[in-house]
Amino acid sequence: MNNIEKAQSDLINDTCNDCGSYADIGAVIDEHDTLLTIERVGSDSQQAIAEFAKAAQAKFDGVKVEVVDIEGGQRLMLTFAFSAEKMIFQLQQGL
Repeated sequence: MNNIEKAQSDLINDTCNDCGSYADIGAVIDEHDTLLTIERVGSDSQQAIAEFAKAAQAKFDGVKVEVVDIEGGQRLMLTFAFSAEKMIFQLQQGL
């Protein structure tokens, strides 16, 4: 525990006073992880992909949407402005 504390920048305060836990937020969230890929196959794949795309665009400004046909379905690639947006979307959609 002391090694973690010593290695951290003085600007980081990631201590939980109630539980004594330490967390390096950079280990949890990669700021460059903004691409979410979703694949759906089957007869309803086009509708499912369209719903994901619509939900992302309604919630986040500037999300880039790309849809590619794959064998038996579609692949959706959503590029968010921030990795936190991607995480929020995944949680909201149960992904």
